[in-house]
Amino acid sequence: MARPLRARIDLDAVREHYRFAKRLAPRARALAVVKANAYGHGAIAIARALAREADGFAVACVEEALELRESGISAPILLLDGIFSPAELPLIDDARLTPVVHSWPQLEWLRQARPRHRIDCWLKMDSGMHRMGFAPTDFAPAYAALAECRQIGTIVLMSHFARADEPEHPFTARQLHCFEQVCQHLSAPRSLANSAALLSCARSHADWTRPGIMLYGVSPMLHPHPLAASLRPAMTLETALISVREVDAGEPIGYGGRFVCERPTRVGVAAVGYADGYPRHAIDGAPVAVKGQLTRLIGRVSMDLITIDLNGIANAAIGDPVELWGRQVSATALAQASGTIAYQLFTNLNRRVPVVYEGIA
Repeated sequence: MARPLRARIDLDAVREHYRFAKRLAPRARALAVVKANAYGHGAIAIARALAREADGFAVACVEEALELRESGISAPILLLDGIFSPAELPLIDDARLTPVVHSWPQLEWLRQARPRHRIDCWLKMDSGMHRMGFAPTDFAPAYAALAECRQIGTIVLMSHFARADEPEHPFTARQLHCFEQVCQHLSAPRSLANSAALLSCARSHADWTRPGIMLYGVSPMLHPHPLAASLRPAMTLETALISVREVDAGEPIGYGGRFVCERPTRVGVAAVGYADGYPRHAIDGAPVAVKGQLTRLIGRVSMDLITIDLNGIANAAIGDPVELWGRQVSATALAQASGTIAYQLFTNLNRRVPVVYEGIA
């Protein structure tokens, strides 16, 4: 019998969320962000599921883009990190990729390039996040330098928000004002809105949006938001109980004896561990569901196993289903109990976790 751990991916949910993103910004086109293997959901499968309706896709780097091209994806693909060296330009030219340009060296590599096709580019401004992008004072000169290149096609102006997941915080408005002031005399399409801004800042929707985590059914917001309530998890990570035992009050559970039973406890062992991507730092009390009932993690996470409190789960037995995150157990709640974010849970899934796709068109 195979190990019972698997990840189920609901492709219908991903399609629904992309359509939701389009409804939120009906005048904009939307790039589906599928970087980092589609946030752990499988970039090729997700891109194929969206291929008939997505306006394009966004990835981090050339390697991720070429994987999509080789799988038959012909839509525009944006390279969010841009070009790492001039040696990538022939690949970008051949695969008709669109790089983000966020620095003078990248711009100069493009100016010196002699591609067979005109290269579309997205020009990035640092409007306050201070991670990548041209300073506001350099942005118009950078645009002018890029626009005069005969080998450059369409240019989209972009920036990225640092705190759009906090709708009440004034920093997003500050970034938006900076971007609008600098770009007011530049005649080019614009892109600002990530998932959080799509939900919380209609003023930022512009010509292109970039939905990411919301495609996978997770709210990007720090606190509950009415528009995020319609999102449903696309991924369910599930396994099964492989051992059930009775442990006396006062007895420790697992490595280091971190958890000590307060009362006689029925303890279940489930087949998943940190080698699969389950968070090693999940605390005692982290949520888990057995037979559709919420309960808690007890004891330290092992490489291949976790231990679960079965008190209150009637007749729990070997083989019973365990949900680690999905519809019953919020990935965000587990992440909060593990000192991380849902993004990391998804992207940390190990290749030994089988993936099953549902809703294939």
